[in-house]
Amino acid sequence: MRKIIIFLVLLLCLSHNSKSQNYNTIALLKYNGGGDWYANPTSLSNLIKFCNKELNTKLNANYATVDVGSSELFFYPFVHLTGHGNVVFSDAEAKNLRNYLIAGGFLHIDDNYGLDAFIRREMKKVFPELDFVEIPFAHEIYHQKYVFANGLPKIHEHDNKFPKGYGLFYEGRLMCFYSYECDLGDGWEDTSVHNDTEERHQTALKMGANIIQYVFTN
Repeated sequence: MRKIIIFLVLLLCLSHNSKSQNYNTIALLKYNGGGDWYANPTSLSNLIKFCNKELNTKLNANYATVDVGSSELFFYPFVHLTGHGNVVFSDAEAKNLRNYLIAGGFLHIDDNYGLDAFIRREMKKVFPELDFVEIPFAHEIYHQKYVFANGLPKIHEHDNKFPKGYGLFYEGRLMCFYSYECDLGDGWEDTSVHNDTEERHQTALKMGANIIQYVFTN
């Protein structure tokens, strides 16, 4: 019964939202703790543009910014979290994020280098009963329009580690995808920001498009 109520709340939020196109709007998650949640300012805009062109999606060209503890979180089917440093969720924020994800929302976490220890700690507040598990290369998220047979691409080098995709599953549904040692968000940015090649930029955008396609078709 509780899950049904949460789901109905999500539907009501979507239907009564004054920004009537929010179901087609993706959002950047704003959090406390001092970490730079606002990193990679051009990344989501570029990803949206790429998806609308290559996947024929109808995403709002302007992404939203939403606080992790806000009721407006339920307006967005996909939220993206990034940064380099500390992340802190209050108990109320952790509960809000938990309810959002259980209700059908999706969170993509992208480690922009230095996020790992903090986000793992905070996601344990959200789902103390769950652990991140490595996503197998055969998973659908790597086999949407673009095939990544070896999992996440390596966009930027940090600690000479292989990129890994982790997930949180609730009752069999992937509700949170965590890209680690990959730096997708950097790759989505304008190529001039990090002096990336166009090929690397396109590779990052294709993996990002796979995530969007997976979310909006599941």
